[in-house]
Amino acid sequence: MGAMKGRQLYLVAYDIADPSRLRRALHAVKGYATGGQKSVFECFLSAAERCALAEELVGILDPNEDALFILRLDPRARVIPLGIARAPEDPPVFYHG
Repeated sequence: MGAMKGRQLYLVAYDIADPSRLRRALHAVKGYATGGQKSVFECFLSAAERCALAEELVGILDPNEDALFILRLDPRARVIPLGIARAPEDPPVFYHG
């Protein structure tokens, strides 16, 4: 399936030192994620959602101890899952709450 209209596929990754901040960041990202594991997730995001997620994560992270990486993936590139992974797909409805 292609991305929903107005959404692009992003890779959201973080490295967070504190378990409490890690849980909060995981909760924030999972609201947008269509796939991923541990601290790397695939998210179909609109521009507004990307900004909101980045703002929420920046509010959680400690810039002296943590790192955040949000990368827009090239929509022309083919996703090749390895192992038991599944290619990312956008569900018919996104719920963030």
